[in-house]
Amino acid sequence: MTSVPTNESDFESGLLDYLNTAILLFGADLRLKYLNAAAEMLFQVSARHYIGLHAADILPCPEGNVEARLLAALRSRHPFTERELNISLADDRTITVNCTVLPLHHFDAEPELLVELHQVDRQLRINREEQLLTQHTAIQALIKGLAHEIKNPLGGLRGAAQLLERELPDAGLREYTRIIIEEADRLQALVNRMIGPNRLPQRRILNVHTVLEHVRGLILAEYPKGPVVTRDYDPSIPDLMADQDRLIQAFLNIARNAAAAAGPGGTVGLRTRVLRQFTIGSRRHRLVLSAEIRDDGPGIPDELKDQVFFPMVSGHQGGTGLGLPIAQDLINQHGGLIECESRPGETRFYVYLPLESEHD
Repeated sequence: MTSVPTNESDFESGLLDYLNTAILLFGADLRLKYLNAAAEMLFQVSARHYIGLHAADILPCPEGNVEARLLAALRSRHPFTERELNISLADDRTITVNCTVLPLHHFDAEPELLVELHQVDRQLRINREEQLLTQHTAIQALIKGLAHEIKNPLGGLRGAAQLLERELPDAGLREYTRIIIEEADRLQALVNRMIGPNRLPQRRILNVHTVLEHVRGLILAEYPKGPVVTRDYDPSIPDLMADQDRLIQAFLNIARNAAAAAGPGGTVGLRTRVLRQFTIGSRRHRLVLSAEIRDDGPGIPDELKDQVFFPMVSGHQGGTGLGLPIAQDLINQHGGLIECESRPGETRFYVYLPLESEHD
């Protein structure tokens, strides 16, 4: 195999610092000997704080034993590549990378390992968001078609029950017609909720924290025994043009789920930040609002994680499964998107909304 300079100054004077790919060099003891500028940016640390650290401390990942894999590569002298590997960082961030490990064996020096990390979070997220948007559009078209087919016979059923009620002399028999009418009305209301409002959004300039504080007040009123609702707002976030009622409904649907999951002894967190040059679906925006709603409940079951935005899918007993699909639709109407991450003990919903106007 091709030899790579092992002296740190040789590396710094070489070409590795000009690469966009993160490069790390480990010795035979799996202690870090060098990392390039791209690696410093990826881990958001300076080289002097990382040099000498063990590979297991730098590359902790839940997929397997890092130390065993790297030692096996040193012994076998065979390079390997792991794709879409999740690495936990010191600041509680988790990044997804493609990792290539290349053993370097020199004739006159100890063997080393060259590790190349290529971050793929952005492309994976774009692909996931495009799939979410396509999925949501297909679901909405299906729901509207079904709603049309359901509402027509429902109207006829209700009208027939009303006519029958007038003709029945026995009050006991009229009780049955009232049940038919009430159930028809209930199904009509359910269908209307599924297809959402039929008017255009009434947009005006508003501050997202006004919306979130209103939602927080409603959650505290609905759940007086808890959970605790914390706030971590970025006061520099500019106002946005939106329909306040629809944003309140979207955030409230998510927050109610979070409060129910956290329970009286849990915590729900509201957090806002500004993201720059951020992509929603396939469209890149100069400024994007990120509003996060977090809870420390048991998490979403694995079998439901890919279906949380489907209608009639609920992890709560007695739930209708309409809250999250409706929230997704209301945020989509503003050019935004809702994403979800969940594991036992922590569930996060991210609401992304463009902050620039269409003219910008």
